Amino acid sequence: MDALLFMIFAAIAAVCGINVVVQKHAISSALSLVGVMVALAALYLLLGGEFIAAAQLVVYAGAIMVLFVFVIMLLNAGIEKTARGRRPWAQYAGVPLLLVLFGTIALLIQKISPATETVTFGEFTKGAPLEIGRALFTTYLLPFEVTSVLILIAILGAIVLARKEID
Repeated sequence: MDALLFMIFAAIAAVCGINVVVQKHAISSALSLVGVMVALAALYLLLGGEFIAAAQLVVYAGAIMVLFVFVIMLLNAGIEKTARGRRPWAQYAGVPLLLVLFGTIALLIQKISPATETVTFGEFTKGAPLEIGRALFTTYLLPFEVTSVLILIAILGAIVLARKEID
C-alpha cells in the first residue's frame, strides 16, 4: 500500500511540477507549485516525517506561496506572449527526445548507484522538532540567516521594479 501511495503522490508532484513550467499565467503556475508542495508533504508523511510534513505545509505551501502570489500581484504579471519563429519539427520531436533523455539518465543512475535498503514506515526517528531546532540554530544558522536576507532582498527588488512601472 505504501508503494502505491508513493507512486500516486510522486506522479502528482511530477505533473504539478511540469505544470509550473508549462502554464502561461503566473498565478496558475504558483498554484501548481502549491500542488507540488502538498504532494511532497504527503511523501514525507509516508516516510514517517510528520514534523517535516507539517513544516512543509505551513512554511512552503502556506507562507512562501502567499509571498509568491503577493509578488506576482505586485508586479502585475500577465499572460506570457508566445515566441515567434518556432520550428514545427521541434514541437513534435521535443517530447520523444525528452523521454529518451530521461530514460538514458534513469538507466545511468540505476547502473551507477549501489543497491540500497527499502524504507519502512516509522523507521525514521531523526525528524523530531527538538533535533531539527537544534540543527537549524547551531549547525545551519548561517545558511538559515543568509536565506532570510536573500528573501528580504528579493521582496525589496520586486517593490522597486513595481514602483518604476507605476511612475
